Amino acid sequence: MDRIDRMARQGRGVERRSWLATLLTGVVVVMAAGGWVAAQEKKALTLDDLYDPVRRVNLNGAPPMGLTWIDATHYLQRRVDPQTRQAVYLRVEARTGKATPLFDSAKMVAAFAKLPGIGQAGAERIARLPLSFEEGYRSVLLNNANDLFYYRLDSDQAIRLTNSAEPEVGEELSPDGKMVSFVRDYNLYVVDLATQRERSLTRDGHERLFNGRLDWVYQEELYGRGNFKGYWWGPDSARIVYLQLDETAVQPFTVVDHLTQQQDLEVYAYPKAGQPNPTVRLGVVDVVGGQTRWVDLFRYQGSEPLIVRVGWKPDSREVVFVLSNREQNWIDLNLADPQTGKVRTLFRETSKAWIETDGLRLPDWLRDGTFLWVSERTGWKHIDHHAADGQRIRSITSGRWEARQILGIDEAKSVVYFSGTERSPIGNDAYRIQFDGTGLRRLTQQEGTHQVTLAPDFAHFIDTWSDAWTPTQVHLRAADGSVVRAIDENRVEALNQYQLSRPEFLQVPTRDQFPMEAMLLKPPNFDPSRKYPVFIHTYAGPHAQQVRNAWTSGTGNLWHQLLAQKGYLVWICDNRSASGKGIESTWTSYRNFGELELRDIEDGVAYLKSLPYVDGARIGINGWSFGGYMTAYALTHSKSFRIGIAGAPVTDWSLYDTIYTERFMGTPQNNPEGYARSSVVAAARNLHGKLLLLHGTIDDNVHLQNTLQLAYALQKAGHPFDLMLYPRSRHGVTDPQLVRHMRARMLDFILTNL
Repeated sequence: MDRIDRMARQGRGVERRSWLATLLTGVVVVMAAGGWVAAQEKKALTLDDLYDPVRRVNLNGAPPMGLTWIDATHYLQRRVDPQTRQAVYLRVEARTGKATPLFDSAKMVAAFAKLPGIGQAGAERIARLPLSFEEGYRSVLLNNANDLFYYRLDSDQAIRLTNSAEPEVGEELSPDGKMVSFVRDYNLYVVDLATQRERSLTRDGHERLFNGRLDWVYQEELYGRGNFKGYWWGPDSARIVYLQLDETAVQPFTVVDHLTQQQDLEVYAYPKAGQPNPTVRLGVVDVVGGQTRWVDLFRYQGSEPLIVRVGWKPDSREVVFVLSNREQNWIDLNLADPQTGKVRTLFRETSKAWIETDGLRLPDWLRDGTFLWVSERTGWKHIDHHAADGQRIRSITSGRWEARQILGIDEAKSVVYFSGTERSPIGNDAYRIQFDGTGLRRLTQQEGTHQVTLAPDFAHFIDTWSDAWTPTQVHLRAADGSVVRAIDENRVEALNQYQLSRPEFLQVPTRDQFPMEAMLLKPPNFDPSRKYPVFIHTYAGPHAQQVRNAWTSGTGNLWHQLLAQKGYLVWICDNRSASGKGIESTWTSYRNFGELELRDIEDGVAYLKSLPYVDGARIGINGWSFGGYMTAYALTHSKSFRIGIAGAPVTDWSLYDTIYTERFMGTPQNNPEGYARSSVVAAARNLHGKLLLLHGTIDDNVHLQNTLQLAYALQKAGHPFDLMLYPRSRHGVTDPQLVRHMRARMLDFILTNL
């Protein structure tokens, strides 16, 4: 018998059920003429249902995601043929749902098969790649085996643009559709579609000097994980502005794959807190060639600047860029002359803590030269209207809630559409408001989380919605929010087969009365007369909510359901700095990670212990990444937790990267006390409770070094602990077999010790 199932049957988690309660678990009984009969038997979730690569069950459904508007009346939908595994791209009439192929895929395969070195098999492989559509969905640009190809959907000819031993990255079609840009060997290139003639726009790039390509820390912390593109076309297609990153002074770090005989080594520049960052320059180059003209950043030399956003004004006359100092407590919105490099600053925003540069949005320019700007200057994210010279005209939105993202701007009606949290801090809704700040109207009605994509004429929008109990559904709605038709209601009938508990949302006050959002999941056959152990999931990092009224895709939500079925209360409670309630709520963690986050978490624990059905001596905590840090910190700074499972934890903030860490903590040189207080390694001697450490061996984000340094400190302190490493796993474990193993190990650890 499987040890996990045996332990569960023996009563780990809750007291052993009576034979009758066990018999009736998951059974709905009704009185019929012949006596009591079972109307429907519900199954308990198993690890195999969720994680076995062969036997797992799809409990999320398959709603269409990533729908984009082709024009005001049609959207694009991608489907995958289960037999051929080829993607089918459909042009769907929004109001009726009538779908026709966007292009003839057989014709495209035939065109690629004619190319030398591709053949029929290669062409069919290309047809299975995700396509990047250009020119209003008239052509595709794709990267196959590290070479670039172009195909017009109405033609019989595919074009091979590159044929090099070195890979091309960051490819993009010019706004006029005549050229393709890319980076090869750390240099920026363009190729002419008409002639396939290639030009190198820079020539000095090498493995420590990046032209138009982002390094590890810039892509991870500023421009978005996986996005290494560091250049931007001018709207007139005449010039490109690009970042040049010099990593000469950045310390290299080596990640080791031990599964090969001689080991595979990945060596790349990774600046750890307090160490040198890459130095940055901003250059403009004509696409016909010539010398780069450098933007004048002389006055920023002493601030070790970060260039956090780059773009152009719509008329191509000026480069727009946002620059921050190293510790990110101010930003400048700048314009630069692309010919002379001369810079003028529209305004500077400052903060008593930090400016959140991750996810920052460039100005949305209006035809009269004014612009909209999303700012957290008040402590809450809101939309401001600025004059062309940078002066603020007015705040369009305001209040103790967040206007999180501009969705669209209808200049003809002086209306801005945006997503925000005016109704609920744990949901997301779509709104519209006039430029003068009047007429605020919520367009989405159902409570929960809405992701909205507006049609170009603003007459309709696609609404992708879920709540904590309902898998993602997609609807077409009119401009007023009324339903036009259901695109996919995604009714996941398989969910009805399982014992599932409905999450309960509540607010818990901290000792100083900050209202923390929380979610409680009880066992399916909850008995308030019993005492239950509690399993806490946390992340706790700044502005990183875990309590959301949304369906969690993948298996995270269902993992918690499985734990509830094993007899645990599952508790998620966002400490104030993670709450999403304005950036002002995050500032309590400034220069002092861990201490106040843990205080809030313990206030949540105190609330749990006040409940008559909670066993206060059996509380466990778990998290990954920052949540792994908080778990390890909690077990070395508190006696509230019997167990902790820390996944990929940062164990000392001097080991993590500069841009993220210094945004919140400053540098170790300027804040040595804060780094010392926040260190888990330094507090290893104080471990209380049983700890399981999990880490991927080739994690290039939070290096395995973190877990090994903590392990060494725990060993020297004489503390036992559990450790499980996952080879060839990076910051997340993704190999299905390893995920199955990891969840089984976690469950075994919980059932044994909690």
